Amino acid sequence: MALVLVLLLSWMAHTMATPPAASAPGDVLIGGLFPIHAGAIAPAKYQTSDFSQPQPAVCLDLNKARVSEALVMIQAVEEANRSPALARLGITLGYHIHDSCSDVSTALRASKDFTEGVSSTGGGAGNSSDGGCRASANGSVCTQSVVAVVGASFSELSIALARLLTLELIPQISYSSTATILSDKLRFPAFLRTVPNDMYQTRAMAKLLSDNHWNWVGVITMDGDYGRSALDSFASEAAQKGICLAFKEILPESVNDPNVESSIRQAVQSIRSNSKAKVIVSFAKAEYMRQVFEELQDGPAEDRVWIASDSWSTNGNELAHIDFSTVGKVVGFTFKSGNVAPFQQYIRELKREEYMSEDTNMPFLREFYQGVDPDEATDILLNNTASDSVFSIQMAVSAVTQAIVDLCAKPKNCKTPGAIKPWQLLGPLKRATFKMEGKNYSFDSRGDVNLGYDISIWRTNKESIGTFDVVAEYHPANNTITPTSRATRSHLSLLKDVVSKCSNSCEPGEMKKSVEGQHTCCYECINCTADHYSNDTDADQCLSCNASVEWAPVRSTSCRLKTLELLDWADGFAIVLLTLAALGVIVALVICVLFLWQRNTPVVRAAGGPLCQIILLSLIGSYVSVVFFVGHPSSLKCKIRQVLFGLSFTLCVSCILVKSLKILLAFHFNPSLQEALRRLYKPYAIVMACMAVQVLVCIVWLVLRSPTPLRQPFDATSILLECHEGSYVAFSIMLAYIAVLALVCFAFAFKGRKLPESYNEAKFITFGMIIYLISWVIFIPVYVTTKGKYLPAVEMVVILISNYGILCCHFLPKCYVILFKKEHNTKDAFLRNVYEYSQRSTGSLVGSASLGKEEEKTTGQLFSISRLSIYLPSESTDTVSTGTTLSQSTRGQSPRPRLKRTFSI
Repeated sequence: MALVLVLLLSWMAHTMATPPAASAPGDVLIGGLFPIHAGAIAPAKYQTSDFSQPQPAVCLDLNKARVSEALVMIQAVEEANRSPALARLGITLGYHIHDSCSDVSTALRASKDFTEGVSSTGGGAGNSSDGGCRASANGSVCTQSVVAVVGASFSELSIALARLLTLELIPQISYSSTATILSDKLRFPAFLRTVPNDMYQTRAMAKLLSDNHWNWVGVITMDGDYGRSALDSFASEAAQKGICLAFKEILPESVNDPNVESSIRQAVQSIRSNSKAKVIVSFAKAEYMRQVFEELQDGPAEDRVWIASDSWSTNGNELAHIDFSTVGKVVGFTFKSGNVAPFQQYIRELKREEYMSEDTNMPFLREFYQGVDPDEATDILLNNTASDSVFSIQMAVSAVTQAIVDLCAKPKNCKTPGAIKPWQLLGPLKRATFKMEGKNYSFDSRGDVNLGYDISIWRTNKESIGTFDVVAEYHPANNTITPTSRATRSHLSLLKDVVSKCSNSCEPGEMKKSVEGQHTCCYECINCTADHYSNDTDADQCLSCNASVEWAPVRSTSCRLKTLELLDWADGFAIVLLTLAALGVIVALVICVLFLWQRNTPVVRAAGGPLCQIILLSLIGSYVSVVFFVGHPSSLKCKIRQVLFGLSFTLCVSCILVKSLKILLAFHFNPSLQEALRRLYKPYAIVMACMAVQVLVCIVWLVLRSPTPLRQPFDATSILLECHEGSYVAFSIMLAYIAVLALVCFAFAFKGRKLPESYNEAKFITFGMIIYLISWVIFIPVYVTTKGKYLPAVEMVVILISNYGILCCHFLPKCYVILFKKEHNTKDAFLRNVYEYSQRSTGSLVGSASLGKEEEKTTGQLFSISRLSIYLPSESTDTVSTGTTLSQSTRGQSPRPRLKRTFSI
């Protein structure tokens, strides 16, 4: 079907050829196609349904802005003919320039001239063996073919023309057609252009929108290949940047379409109804935009931003009458431009009278000069000169010139008409490197010259309407937009005042929640939940924190490190407990020194002698264990603290147990039982046996499931650092074993609580064990129910209470006697105390009964105080039998019985 259409269009073009708008002879001809007129309408016969004979369309509205484009090509060809490269070859370039009238059918009619030559009267073309021009009845006929075509302007025209020129592989170089489809070399192998394709323009537009945070925009485009392709490309690029299209309005391709007015009204209605879409991207023609702006001027003023594509970004004069204070700002994307001064000088040197004759080689200039005042003609041409178009057209002519030079540099007679075939020039043209203003340029693999874009902002003051300032450059290689100078940054900053969004931006700490069925750009903002955060504007989702070490409150912009909960060295409670522990160590050391100094006194010897030093050292170890409950828990700390306390306190209680047992054996067992127990009683062996059990428990505990440091969430904002005891069974057994020893101690001490006052350690041991047992009984429920960093402090308190209980009850009374009651720390005082205790315990034997045999029995009874119970200083030996005769006579009373006791010392 496409082939049939191409053949039909080709037939129409060949049977309806029109004369060129400008021509000049040369050894090599270059074709040109420019929209010198703004439109074309069907001839009158078609309007009356008379299709008996094909007729060319009637071109209307001379396009003053495009007249200068044809002049650019003419000036470029003349400049090329003066170049040294062509002069060396002796070759001159000629041209045939046609008017496309911005119409596809009219452009196709010009293709006959590009393939076979053209008749000035519109008659059929003859063939000549020499390829030159000759006179005929129908006028001057030229049979010389063009080797390349510069044009067309609009993509729709270039696509149609390219399909025909591709049949003969005639190179076509467009200076402003940007449709992406034309980069397809399989379908358009002979098409090239001196501008980027629309893919880069739409990418640059999306970049500009994204940089200014505009994500809710409208689009106006035209029907046809160019408009549809540009819309699809822009929609794809916008979607990648998170930009949504509020509306898409497609206008007819031809400005003469009868539906243009209704389409314009529909577009204006969409613009007004989408009040949040403050930015509108337009790929339409300048003529369409003029009508759109005229409609919008009748409504309320709006601060909009119009993104102009290259199709109308330089046509400011077309819109010079628009009041942009009610319409908004225009930001245009234009092709790269060069130095236009030579061309402007060429315009000024044009002489109107040379082009007013009927046989002028530039009929379009005659029409132009006829429609304007002679004094204004030059100004009109200069004001309607687009610098980017001048540069692109000059580049196209320069590329063809260089390709001809490269081709003709070989031994070849290029002056002969027809010597250069179009398809022979196509290869050198694609490979050509041509110079413009000191820079080298060439076509890429797609046949494009991609130099990026200039971004301009139109001036809106009345004195300079229609002009613009280039404020930034788009670099396609890295997809960046950079200001051209510091001065232009202020122009770009003005654009940031415009807000074009469907929904207000979500702040950091919030996330977007789209409503089902709506655009993703239309959403509501919801707060990030706990332990989630967002630190960007318009975040699509909240990121989760690392729950093991981080947390975040509701609507957070970042995660916060969880605080470490532990009993720190700087904690006030820890300082108090550590101070008490240090004080306990000092007191124990002082007592240890004191007892060592007074080791031979009755009080120290009666208190246990060397066992006291062991007890005091064990208490010091227990105090030291408190230190390991404070600070950052480590594996070593966790293992040491419980084991050190367990072994230290077990040693302490074991020694006290031995002392309790010793006193009880001395005073509360009959002599026969005493003798048997005395053989079994080995103090240090008993202590070692008691310790062995606890050591075994601790070894098994450490080997199988030892305490380890543990990090676990305490609450939403903190991590608890603590020691996990590993096996709470082993921990319980260790404490239970100490409790069993303490209970035995308590039982022995309670039984001997009525011993002589000087020997009455049992009373204090009882108090010490009661304090220990009560504190640890209270410890169990408190320890189980307490959570947090003060859990170690609970055990620290109990340890300190237990230590101070023993220290105060067991040693401080003796220190008091040693230091302040020295008269009680003598051998006589101890013997007196023992006697008084013995007198009380044997009082039942003294009475009013006769002494007779009873006295003999009583006198013969032996009371022995074992060496296990007291240690008294002796002069020569540790064991002395002392016979003490105690007598008391009172006037009128019979004497008491004589009691003889043996003290084993």
